[in-house]
Amino acid sequence: MRVGCRSNVNEAMELPQVELISGTCVSATVDLRIMETTDLHMHLHPYDYYADCPDPDLGLTRLAELIDAARQEVPNALLFDNGDFLQGTPVGDFIAHDRGLRDGDLHPVTEAMNALSYDAITLGNHEFNYGLGFLDKALARAEFPVVSANILRAAGEAPRRDHHYKPPYTLLRRMLRDRSGRVYPICIGVIGVAPPQVTIWERQSLRGHIQTRDMVETVRAFVPEMREAGADLVIVLAHSGIGPIRHSENMENAVIPLAGIAGVDLILSGHSHQLFPSPIFANIPGIDVERGTVCGKPTVMSGFFGSHLGLIDLQMIHTGGCWMVLTSKVTTRSLRDAVASSKPEAPAQKPHVPVRTPKVRKIIERTHLEVIENIRQPVGHCDGPINSFFVYLGKTAATALVAQAQQDFVARRVAKTELARLPILSSVSPCKAGGLSGPRNFSNVQQGILTLRAISDLYLYPNTVAACKVTGADLALWLERAASAYHRIHPGLAEQFLMDPGFPSYNFEIIFGLDYEIDLSVPARFAADGTERDPDASRIRNLTYQGAPIDPDAEFLLCTNSFRAYGAGGFAGTGAERVVFEDRTTTREVLRAFIARQDMVRISNDGPFRLQPVRDASAILHTSVAAHAHLDTVAEHAPESLGVDAQGFMRLRVTV
Repeated sequence: MRVGCRSNVNEAMELPQVELISGTCVSATVDLRIMETTDLHMHLHPYDYYADCPDPDLGLTRLAELIDAARQEVPNALLFDNGDFLQGTPVGDFIAHDRGLRDGDLHPVTEAMNALSYDAITLGNHEFNYGLGFLDKALARAEFPVVSANILRAAGEAPRRDHHYKPPYTLLRRMLRDRSGRVYPICIGVIGVAPPQVTIWERQSLRGHIQTRDMVETVRAFVPEMREAGADLVIVLAHSGIGPIRHSENMENAVIPLAGIAGVDLILSGHSHQLFPSPIFANIPGIDVERGTVCGKPTVMSGFFGSHLGLIDLQMIHTGGCWMVLTSKVTTRSLRDAVASSKPEAPAQKPHVPVRTPKVRKIIERTHLEVIENIRQPVGHCDGPINSFFVYLGKTAATALVAQAQQDFVARRVAKTELARLPILSSVSPCKAGGLSGPRNFSNVQQGILTLRAISDLYLYPNTVAACKVTGADLALWLERAASAYHRIHPGLAEQFLMDPGFPSYNFEIIFGLDYEIDLSVPARFAADGTERDPDASRIRNLTYQGAPIDPDAEFLLCTNSFRAYGAGGFAGTGAERVVFEDRTTTREVLRAFIARQDMVRISNDGPFRLQPVRDASAILHTSVAAHAHLDTVAEHAPESLGVDAQGFMRLRVTV
């Protein structure tokens, strides 16, 4: 087999020359470690830019320490990133909008990945938030392959006839050292895929430039080609979560059907900000949580924001010119537990491997200091605290301010058009409200000076403003979809969990301009993923506009963001045919301008909805420990703190 490699990536090539074994000989055991990072979202420095304080539990700088340690433990290791690395903190926005990238500039995340010697990466959906031009510049000086099989310049008759934005796969030719010191050639095929919905979510910037194809269809088509080209091992970098068992066209979370494809050996997954292996995936057909396999294939998903390093450890032998996997072990290592897990699991089996952490730290520190100075710029003033601690109880200052700015912007833009005749409503979801993103994932802006940091805290995403023409019936379904965030609350029972932790807060849409109640004693009409499971169920009660019940046929102009307007989340009344207004101004810039025009921002914490009382029932709300100072805000729910759970959430017992 023809062998090729890069000495700066595979340290085995830096060793003294030894006998190369091939043919029919059987090797001693070969240990191969596959490492994964995923969903970094520009969390480079261990710092929470929204709270403006250090956070040692996240960031690529600290993750580099785990990567260095993991490389020391085994003779052969490869490192991959699974996408969504370019956007997600004020750092990403600062580079994209304030500093900018000129041709030839080196983006700090790319520079850090170069320093860490990534073997290959794939693209996530958030790589496209700043447009193709910016993405091209950000990756221009990458010293590693970037693969993406279903993100296309133009679709062909079949996947292998597509014109791709990036190469669909790469073949990594490496030398692996066995436990006796002999080395063997191996060819590792790496293919990458991302949710095809990216062309919907980023329609404004990608329309006419990018197309997508179903992930499962794409991988199934290319695996035979990779094998024919010499791949001994096929790794799928799937920027996709663990979702339905059965394949459906253009599904977003496709890890299970991807793992079922013949010829696929390993899956590195992400997108859904979860961990695998994890007990939350127990009892799903085809998944073995103890072994860390999906359909028998070793699979790892390593959290988000650099919180974990994913590891797949293979024991292999080389015999008869072929590679055989004897055993696999799948684990994730947490930054939170880094001190406890700092000892190697096994003695180092190779000469000293270069330590990259100091170089990565130096790269990232430069940008970090610039961003800190930028986010502390004052923009305006507010007369009270603005937070999302109790948004699920109807206290909505964090979303109300965004909704007001959004509605004001659209109203001024359509003032002299026929759309001005329609009642204007504004729908906003909380960007940060706990859930799988953890106990620090809450907006918390103090009374007084509003800075750029505060604006970023209230609105994380680089979405642009849009509006849809909807009916009263659409509004009711829109709210029913949002209300599936809650568990059902049964009368007469105490301490029931209020929220579904797997429901993303960005799908909890609140429509300002309406008045409504939510009845949690009945089942949700929609499942968390948006599929309708009970068309007769209805949680939304007493839905009114200006004091009168809403006519199902009445028309409204609903302000929202581009992500939602074009169909993300499966809300009624969305899609390209329903969008009647769009603007390239980002929601965050709209919010900034709105605040700057006012001497003092005054926002009510009381939102447009209330929870209907459930007889003799109480519930547990998981919120931030910082919420303890604001319990008077929800006094009508008789809040009682039950302490802090293992994740760091305050457990708050409330009446509903």
